[in-house]
Amino acid sequence: METGIHNTSEIGRLKKVLLHRPGTELENLMPEYLERLLFDDIPYLREAQKEHDAFADCLRQQGVEVVYLTDLVINSLTSDEVRRDFLQQFLNESGIKDDRTRELLADYLGKMPDKEMVSTMMAGVRKSQLRRESDKLGDFLSAAEAEYPFAIDPMPNLYFTRDPFATIGTGVSIHKMHTATRNRETLFGKFIFEHNPEYMHAPRWYDRGEVSSLEGGDILILSPQVLAVGISQRTRGDSIDTLAEAVLTHSKTFQKILAFNIPKTRSFMHLDTVFTMVDRDKFTVHPNILNSITVFVMELDENRKMKIEQEDARLEDILKEHLNLDHVTLIPCGQGSEIDAAREQWSDGSNTLAIAPGEVVVYSRNYVTNHSLEDAGIRVHAIPSAELSRGRGGPRCMSMPLWRDDP
Repeated sequence: METGIHNTSEIGRLKKVLLHRPGTELENLMPEYLERLLFDDIPYLREAQKEHDAFADCLRQQGVEVVYLTDLVINSLTSDEVRRDFLQQFLNESGIKDDRTRELLADYLGKMPDKEMVSTMMAGVRKSQLRRESDKLGDFLSAAEAEYPFAIDPMPNLYFTRDPFATIGTGVSIHKMHTATRNRETLFGKFIFEHNPEYMHAPRWYDRGEVSSLEGGDILILSPQVLAVGISQRTRGDSIDTLAEAVLTHSKTFQKILAFNIPKTRSFMHLDTVFTMVDRDKFTVHPNILNSITVFVMELDENRKMKIEQEDARLEDILKEHLNLDHVTLIPCGQGSEIDAAREQWSDGSNTLAIAPGEVVVYSRNYVTNHSLEDAGIRVHAIPSAELSRGRGGPRCMSMPLWRDDP
């Protein structure tokens, strides 16, 4: 049965991709609550949208079909019953403390048209918005006295569509996110892959109901046979156990999982901030992992039992061995300069999106790394990024491939 998904590499010609155009959720960011919402800065929405539109246009000019998260969610609300269930689950996961606020929110969101409802869920709901809906003095007084200004928190990280779920082969892993702030995002994926007619038949490799965190930025599809997963600040080892068991047992092509043990820090948030694949034998890489890295090789033995072996080696040698390559070119972020690498790593110089073998989309601001890519024979499409980069994610973070040709 057709699943609407085909993704067996990082570099196969990209045919269809999921994006989220930044919305009002960015205008609900406040300096005193940035840490709570996992942001370091406040992008200017109008310019961020212009930059994101330039990103989408760049992809379209290369023959990529762009679809948007909001539209896929709307197309998943296939009946009144599904819509009610979606709203109730959203309210259940929104951290609402009292019944009266929940009642007001259910009425406020429930009477909106589908597109407005979904967009408002993403943007968050200010208590002042609810107050306008009420005819009770107590609601005005309680909202005025409450210190925290939101009835429901915004979801500013949504434009990084790579993380809440990942397409792998013909299936999908819907993630348990590391933080409660981002875990609400995966509810949209749940309804897409349960009710959207185009995607509802995709096999499920991981589910958001698991107890251990797994995030899409830690998943790299190195070939139709080899999947890489980062053991990171936001992805746990036991999550990788669960994912590996499902993928190796039930997928049609994958034979091996490489679990990379990377530093557990904000600047190395996910595996795709450490290295990405840009051609069959070329990779961007952060200089700090050039010397040695630990990888756990996970395979099924002849009895279909999991076998794990630890390797401590140079990244170049690990990639050569497991991808059967004679030669590997590693392209250091910032050309290996301590200062340039640190600066461009902060704005995701290693977070490239390959749209075909040897052809990538990057942020224009990472010009040192971009020159290195061009010197290595990579075709570079540079997009504006002054505001988008404030969210600490690059072109790969902002995209979830739904369909790639085989490499």
